[in-house]
Amino acid sequence: MTSSISAWFWSDRFWLPENVSWVDLEHPPPGVEYPRIGHVLYALPLSVGVFLLRLLFERLVAKPCAHILQIQAGVPRQAQPNAVLEKLYQSKTSPDTRQLDGLSKQLDWDVRKIQRWFRVRRNQDRPSLQTKFCESMWRFTFYLGIFIYAIQHLWVSPWTWDTRLCWHKYPFQPLSPGQYNHYVAELAFYWSLMFSQFTDIKRKDFFIMLVHHLATIILITFSYANNMLRAGTLVMCVHDAADIFLEAAKLANYAKYQRLCDGLFVVFSICFFITRLVIYPFWIVYSVLIESWEIVGPYQAWWLFNGLLLVLQTLHIIWFYLIARIAIKAIFKGKVAKDDRSDIESSSDEEINNSSGGKNPSQSLTPKSTGNLNGETHDH
Repeated sequence: MTSSISAWFWSDRFWLPENVSWVDLEHPPPGVEYPRIGHVLYALPLSVGVFLLRLLFERLVAKPCAHILQIQAGVPRQAQPNAVLEKLYQSKTSPDTRQLDGLSKQLDWDVRKIQRWFRVRRNQDRPSLQTKFCESMWRFTFYLGIFIYAIQHLWVSPWTWDTRLCWHKYPFQPLSPGQYNHYVAELAFYWSLMFSQFTDIKRKDFFIMLVHHLATIILITFSYANNMLRAGTLVMCVHDAADIFLEAAKLANYAKYQRLCDGLFVVFSICFFITRLVIYPFWIVYSVLIESWEIVGPYQAWWLFNGLLLVLQTLHIIWFYLIARIAIKAIFKGKVAKDDRSDIESSSDEEINNSSGGKNPSQSLTPKSTGNLNGETHDH
C-alpha cells in the first residue's frame, strides 16, 4: 500500500513535463548527476548541526559582542507570588473582563492591580534585549554568508543573466555543487528555524510563521526534486538580500544606535522594493511563468509552482505596504516604528522604569508609539 501511495504522489504526469518520466532522470550521462529527492534528506541531520552551531555562535560570538556594546541581559521585575493568579496565568496570560471581575472578588484586589500583576508576569517571561541581539546576530550572519555564497556561483552562471537558459533542456539539467550546497544549506536553516521557533522569542505571528517555514521547506524540497534549481537558487538569493539589512537594522537598534538603525531600515525598505517588487516579479516570476511556458510548456506541477510564486508576490506587496509606513516614519519622524506583529505589549511607566537600561524594549505598534525596531519582520 505504501508503494502505491508513493507512486500516486510522485506521478510522472504531475511532476514532470510531457514525455518525461522519473526513470529518464535516473540514468544521467556519464559524469553528470541530476537532483534526487534523497539528496535533500541530508538537510535533516544537518539542521541539528545548524541549531547547535547557532547555540555556540550565540554563546561564543554574539554574547561577547553584546557585552562590548553594553547590551545587558537585564533582570525583569518579579511579579508578587500568588498561587491563584499563577494558576490562571499558566492557561491564559491575558484574562478577560469576566475573569478579572471574578479574581477581584476572590482576592479582594482592585481590577487594575490584577491587570498590573499579569502585565508584570508576562514581562517576566519575555526575552531580554541581549537575547534578541544574539538571535538577530545569528540571522544576520547566516543571511550574509549564504547570500555571498549564492552570488559567487550565480554570478558566473549564464542563466542568471539570460533566464531563458533556466529552461534549456529542462528537466535534463546537471546538478552543480554550488546549487546543491545552496539548497541544502537553506533547507537545513529553515528546518532549524522550525525546531528553534518553540524556544525562540515568542511572537504574535507564531503560527503564521510556523506555516511560513513549513511552506518554504515544501517549496525548496519539491523544486529540488523537480530540478527547478536554476530558478530556485535565484528566488532564494533575491529573498535573502533584503533580510541582511533588516537584521542589521535590529542589531543597531539593540545597541541604541538609533540613527544607524533608521538608516539601515530605509536601506532595507529600498532593497526590499528592488528585489521583491521589481527583480522577483519582472525577472524571475516572468521567467517561470512566461519563458518556461514557451520553452517547456505547462504541466500540473508547473501550475502549482507558479500559483505559489504568485501568492508569495501578493504577500510581498502587503509586506511592503507595512514596511513603507514604518520607513516613512523613520524618514520624517526620525525613529523607526515598532512592528505590529511582534511580541511585547506597551507597558506602564512603572514597568518602563524597571526595564533594562531604563527603556522599554516594547514591540507592539500602537497609533501613538514610535521607537525601537525590536520586532521580527519575517518576509521570505
